[in-house]
Amino acid sequence: MEASLCCSSTSTPPPLRTQAQSLALKPLSNPYSLSFRPARRNPSSSTTIRAAISRAKKEQTVEIVKKELEGCHLIAGIRYKGLTVKELQDLRAALPPTSRLLVAKNTLVSKAVEGTPWASIAPCLQGMNAWLFVHSEEIPVALKPYRTFQRERKLEENDFTGAVFEGKFYAPDEFKSLETMPSRAEIYGKILGAIKSPSISLVSTLQAPARDVVLVLKAYVRKLEEQGAAA
Repeated sequence: MEASLCCSSTSTPPPLRTQAQSLALKPLSNPYSLSFRPARRNPSSSTTIRAAISRAKKEQTVEIVKKELEGCHLIAGIRYKGLTVKELQDLRAALPPTSRLLVAKNTLVSKAVEGTPWASIAPCLQGMNAWLFVHSEEIPVALKPYRTFQRERKLEENDFTGAVFEGKFYAPDEFKSLETMPSRAEIYGKILGAIKSPSISLVSTLQAPARDVVLVLKAYVRKLEEQGAAA
């Protein structure tokens, strides 16, 4: 009887304290770890969205440039490397109402002028350019604000990179002819002077540079058309 009791004592469960100790030694897993794990993003989807937004912005810029070219008399490139946003704002404020300054990538401007008379601006399509669109025949008046801005801020390196006027490209060293063009009032004065003065004055006018003569004649024709319309 005693033997059987001794054998049965070996099969009894371990004391409660031993079980608690064994449970305490086991690391507890976090039951919420899966529910709080952030979802993985699809990198290809994000790239596609960014590409679509970028393409839309580019197309919008091309359309803006095309709109500026409508009724434009001159487009000029200005090197703006190093200029701050504040300086660009100051320059815009100094321009006459008939001019607009636009910052656009060369590739987008190239796309906008493709197949148009403005495609002659191609030599300017390199480096960092701001684009001046002049919607007036008063070319010197439109160019003067930047010359003043350039001189006052000592921006000798930020010069005009070129311009297109009446389908012709003007390099930076040819800008003097654009900046010294006669105003409309001066052209009318030449016409009236040539008509009222002796014939020698008319001959002198016709001996002026070819571009001045063309401007004088165009202005005279326009004046006659205006007079006809008024009548």
